[in-house]
Amino acid sequence: MAIDLSMPILVVDDYSTMVRIIRNLLKQLGFEDVDDASDGSAALNKLREKRYGLVISDWNMEPMTGYELLKEVRGDPSLARTPFIMVTAESKTENVIAAKKAGVNNYIVKPFNAQTLKTKIEAVFAD
Repeated sequence: MAIDLSMPILVVDDYSTMVRIIRNLLKQLGFEDVDDASDGSAALNKLREKRYGLVISDWNMEPMTGYELLKEVRGDPSLARTPFIMVTAESKTENVIAAKKAGVNNYIVKPFNAQTLKTKIEAVFAD
């Protein structure tokens, strides 16, 4: 299935360098409409203002984590179907299981490259 390269994507990470890296990787893959938020609550505000085709969120952030953001998104009927990819430096099995139970569409462990990101995005939209 061809992925819509014009869909808006929201990158959520409290580390500006990581936001820039993900932004650059998305640009390499052909995505142009990329917004960012520095934590879960800022992301939630943006999600309520604009329809995003995909959320790529870090797990570890303050004051609202990516995991808490995921649970909020899945609990909101207007946002519940938004594709969500979790990014983390920790590959703890219990984190992956918790994210899956909360409804994450895919999971990326840092560090990763454009090919990994492309594969994960393609997997989300293959369903």
